[in-house]
Order: sequence, then C-alpha cells, then structure tokens
Amino acid sequence: MKKPPADPAQPAAKLISQRIAELGDWRGKTLGRMRTLIAAADPDVIEEWKWMGTPVWSHDGIICTGETYQAVVKLTFMKGAALKDPAGLFNASLDGNARRAIDIRAGMVIDGPAFTALIQAAVALNTAGKAKPAKATKPTKPTKPTKPTKPTKPTKPTKKATR
Repeated sequence: MKKPPADPAQPAAKLISQRIAELGDWRGKTLGRMRTLIAAADPDVIEEWKWMGTPVWSHDGIICTGETYQAVVKLTFMKGAALKDPAGLFNASLDGNARRAIDIRAGMVIDGPAFTALIQAAVALNTAGKAKPAKATKPTKPTKPTKPTKPTKPTKPTKKATR
C-alpha cells in the first residue's frame, strides 16, 4: 500500500488520518491510538507530514515519528537516548547515540500512562534547550580613554652591604 503523496494544500493532520484509514488493519488502529495518546500528552503538539509520507509529532523539535511497516508500527524518538524509560518501552534502535524506538507488533499493547510520560519527557527535553530571549539592554556609553600615567622617577641604586 502506497503512502499518500505530500500535498502542500492538505494539512498534515488530514494526511495522517487518511494514512490511518488506508492501513485498515491493526497497524492503523495502533497508529491511531498512539496519535491519540500523543495529543493527550501534549495539547500543543504539531503534526507534520515529512519524508515522503511519515507522520511526525513536534514541539520545539521532533518528539517522534510514526512509521508503519508490514510487521510493526515503529515510533522513533529523535532524542530517545537522552530520555529515562523506567517502563522499558524502548525496544528498538537501542545502540544509537541519539534515537530510540518502540516497535509495536500485532497484539502488543503499550502502557498508555508510561507512553504519555515518555512523550512529556521528550517535550520537556525539547523545550529545555529553548532559552527565553534576553531583554534588550541599553547600549553602554563608551568609556573615556585613560590618561597616560606620568613616568616614574628612576630609583637610586642602593648601596650593597659589604663584608
């Protein structure tokens, strides 16, 4: 099954919904459930459609992608290696320095609260690097040049004590 082509006129949310409907099997249901959990975990999430038909969820940077394959629905967290995963949801891409993934196979059920916590941690990590812009400061006045110091008088040599 081909992914729908990216159409700049269609919003990403519509393309993602279309993709979920086209899958029509456990993968569509799974991707739909994970999408719902992501939106509940972060109401400010932005849905995008990138890389020739991959759903992407972002908030001050990519949170995760939602790829679908024949045997798995893969949720790849771009900064997953930096996230704590106490529930052990990450089960793929464990060797990398940046990404971690959750491969969901037919019949698997992902712990909703643990997944929600992982999404919220990813958002917190993304937003932590976004410092607030500094307030504009008044320009400083140029400093006055310092006056040259007067040369000091050479000191007279002292007599050395003789034995």
